[in-house]
Amino acid sequence: MRELYRLTLGAVLDYLLGLNAGERSILYILLALALGVGFLLGRRRPARGGGVRSFFSWRAPRFQNDGESLVSRVLLASFPGADHHLLNHLTLPMDGGTTQVDHVLVTGGGIVVIETKDYSGWIFGKADEPKWTQTFRRAKYTFQNPLRQNARHVSAVQRLLPHVPAEAISSVVVFTGSAEFKTPIPDGVVLLDQLAEHIARHRAGALTHDQVALAVGRLEMARLALTRETDVEHIRRVTSWNARRR
Repeated sequence: MRELYRLTLGAVLDYLLGLNAGERSILYILLALALGVGFLLGRRRPARGGGVRSFFSWRAPRFQNDGESLVSRVLLASFPGADHHLLNHLTLPMDGGTTQVDHVLVTGGGIVVIETKDYSGWIFGKADEPKWTQTFRRAKYTFQNPLRQNARHVSAVQRLLPHVPAEAISSVVVFTGSAEFKTPIPDGVVLLDQLAEHIARHRAGALTHDQVALAVGRLEMARLALTRETDVEHIRRVTSWNARRR
């Protein structure tokens, strides 16, 4: 086999050396075209949800995971109209650092700060516990109590909106994945199919049109640019903050 490979390679080299400059240029062009076609065929792979991805399809950078995208669609479908304003993926200043908020829904019935958890497995957690647990058949992980996590988000929003009564800003944590709670689900935590009804039933307070417009304007002005640097800096600050609490 090695001898055959050596003979074949030698024959190819002899052939290439025997070409003149013009013939070699044509060969290089054909090789480049072959590489280009191979690249395009490699990109023409099955798309999510079936079908085939276009050769020239392009996706904008995604700042939301699948769970956050599902929540956005539910909120936009359930609370349409000019009186409802949905802001997604806000990185807001807080305590000399930043905090990242998944969604803020601003309405005449109040402001809802939403934390999304796209989790699977079994979930164990109580409202007063600092850590919750996610378990699989052969693995177990802990994560920050999302109610406490979202309480920080609510605080960041409240500081930016002093004209809005504190009782008009509420918190909700929504689980969008296939996770199953093995402990009673705490108040303020819902599954995706319960989210719209929960918000409709828990209107925190009435806001005037001017209060709504000012709230949206302040949040938009305060949010930091959605760049990779912003997200990396946020993660660095959160890691440092958690290390100090240990």
